[in-house]
Amino acid sequence: MHPRQTHEFAQRRGLRAKTDKLDATTIARVLLSGEARRGYVPTDLIATYRELVRLHSQLADEAARYKNEIQALLSVVFPEFSQVFTDPCRATAVALLKIYPSAQALAEAGVETIAAKLHELAPRNYGHKTAQKLVSLAQQSVSSGLARSARSISLKILCDQLEHTQANLLQLESEIDKLLDTDKGAKGLQSVPEFGHKTVAVLRAELGDVLRFQRTDQVVAYAGLDLEVKESGKWKGQTKLSKRGSGRLRRILYMAAVRCIRLKDSAFGAYYHRLVARGMKGREAMIAVMRKMLIVAYRLLRTEELYDPAKVGAVLVAQPPVVEPPVPHLPSSTKLVAVGT
Repeated sequence: MHPRQTHEFAQRRGLRAKTDKLDATTIARVLLSGEARRGYVPTDLIATYRELVRLHSQLADEAARYKNEIQALLSVVFPEFSQVFTDPCRATAVALLKIYPSAQALAEAGVETIAAKLHELAPRNYGHKTAQKLVSLAQQSVSSGLARSARSISLKILCDQLEHTQANLLQLESEIDKLLDTDKGAKGLQSVPEFGHKTVAVLRAELGDVLRFQRTDQVVAYAGLDLEVKESGKWKGQTKLSKRGSGRLRRILYMAAVRCIRLKDSAFGAYYHRLVARGMKGREAMIAVMRKMLIVAYRLLRTEELYDPAKVGAVLVAQPPVVEPPVPHLPSSTKLVAVGT
């Protein structure tokens, strides 16, 4: 059983305490009530997807945090560094900062030493001119040098952590690509141009066996993209997304939707712009695109067909009702008279 079932059942009973004994009693009562719904146990393939994808998401968040901390620390120890390296977290910049983690360290090293190191790290991109500019900026840096030793150690550690995390991400991405290459069930998702490898892997991992969903609205609710309506009598509350389902699904669908609305040849992008042209707000249209992507993914996984962009904006045309000839209504007082020939 899903823990949410027992939690809501305990709330209905008005339990104030939570102990092992009460939890066991609640689980027994749920089973006896007949309201229990069987939980989903993923197959080995889906469990492998989930392990790789969820760890990848965790490490990607950590890498983003390390980058933010490096940039924040760099603005103190060497704020002019970004004048040379627009992205201070690229591989060459990080490798250089591990060796010279402050403006003072770069200035003390000298042009020739920095030029030799840059030539070793990226011979095609950086050379003597870059080293001269770095050393010149370091000598004129506005950095105060306060807590230089401690901040230098912090910057070295953060750069080292970022390198290790990025290396692990590359390893995970390689494993995910191998898994996708051998997974026949993912071929339909891979035929969608708007879905990258990470998007396909997350959809495969989080949706699992789609045959357990009988209708598309069940899939939409599973992703938390269904609407939560609150009203009573004349009072009507705010209608919003329930967000009770998989947050990972919503996140990857949002990122895919943001990308597709900027593409000229995207069927999902065209669908978004049609909705906006009809007067729908941008945020509502974005959610509609996310739902559309989810339903398309569900259909492709269920039918194992390839993607057809023409079906994204397809509208079911209602057939005109068959009009039968009217039957004349005779009042009760009317008498039928047989006319002889």
